[in-house]
Amino acid sequence: MTSVYTDPRASQRFRFVRHAYVDGVAELAYAFDDGPELVERVSFPGAPAVPAGRETAFAAALRLLHLVAGVSYYKAGIPGTLVVEGEPLDEDSASLADALYLHGLAEFAYRNRLDLRGRIRFPFAAKGGGKAPAVGLPKRSLLPIGGGKDSVVAVEAVKSIGADATAVWVGNSPLIAACAARTGLPTLNIGRELAPGLFELNRLGAWNGHIPVTAINSAILTLAAILYGYDSIVFANERSASVATLEYDGQEVNHQWSKGFGFEKTFHDYLHSHVAADLDYCSLLRPWSELAVTSAFARLGGHYFDVFSSCNRNFKILGPKPADRWCGQCPKCHFVFLALAPFMAKPRLLSIFGRNLLDDDALAGAFDALLEYKDHKPFECVGEGDEARAALAALAERPEWREDALVARFRTEILPQIDRADLALAPWLMPGASHLVPERLRGALDALG
Repeated sequence: MTSVYTDPRASQRFRFVRHAYVDGVAELAYAFDDGPELVERVSFPGAPAVPAGRETAFAAALRLLHLVAGVSYYKAGIPGTLVVEGEPLDEDSASLADALYLHGLAEFAYRNRLDLRGRIRFPFAAKGGGKAPAVGLPKRSLLPIGGGKDSVVAVEAVKSIGADATAVWVGNSPLIAACAARTGLPTLNIGRELAPGLFELNRLGAWNGHIPVTAINSAILTLAAILYGYDSIVFANERSASVATLEYDGQEVNHQWSKGFGFEKTFHDYLHSHVAADLDYCSLLRPWSELAVTSAFARLGGHYFDVFSSCNRNFKILGPKPADRWCGQCPKCHFVFLALAPFMAKPRLLSIFGRNLLDDDALAGAFDALLEYKDHKPFECVGEGDEARAALAALAERPEWREDALVARFRTEILPQIDRADLALAPWLMPGASHLVPERLRGALDALG
């Protein structure tokens, strides 16, 4: 084995070398060909010993994490052969990994003009099937916090029914930590240290681009649930996340693929069959649109207004971050501003963002993309074009908004081209999608209505 990194694009094999867990740290090792290992570490603070009776479930969860987290490294070279060392995968595990790497990297492939179909094939040596046993997990929930409106809406819904829950996040974002503290729930901050060699590979010319971070965090939280004792992992992904950003060469490309219902159902079923029958994985907000979630957030009052942020520039690994919680330039800022506007007093909204994004002619093209007018939806976690149009149509009727530059432009230029019957706001505020929320937490769904 060489100790020198080389251009991963020239590699022939990507290897899942080993995984281990010692003293609260999971170690995940990967390599291209016979090159040096890329070792990622995930740290679980104050971790207990693996509880008796959960050893098999923990081992299965650790192996799942090794498979899922590998997507961060595989995409650097995308070699045609995948090698899983140690015990062979079964068909279900290989199928989950195939889907994750193909669809979770679809945006990466589109932007780099690559076709991963036929290239990603995880080997397996046995049939899947069966069901994992229950391991006696306590009836309490891990609630992932992302720092934005969606997760705090889910938190408040769960709090409203008195369910036992912990706010959890992965990484060292002070913004997320402040938001989690504001929930008043117990908190759990899990550390994740990417392999330093990944940045060296990037310097050498690695492929780069979007990865399915929610899937990685889901696998990390699976390990945490078994370790600390939680029977459910409850995300806050709404139904709009299931809608593709665009279609390219016969394949749907969805920036939010691992936030969508298809991934949620696959991951939920895999946990029941391979990890623990009593570990549920779901999204509490799945029945609701982005507009319904922002409406619910606005109803919370000012409790979170000074700590939340959905601006993705705050969460970049590298590069400068905005001086304030909102950069005002990215699609997330634009969409959240637009989605909140119908449900919040204008002065309050302007005080949150520091300016009126809908009164800036320079942002016309950015908002056109949100409307899917002359452009496709941005590669960001934003709502559907139809709901963006419904929000702007509502503002076009309101005296305090209708003369702002982009609202007036929508009213005079875009609105005449749209069937007004498709612009009603009310249908977007009704639940309308399947969900996997366990019976114990169904009351929280009612709290969102």
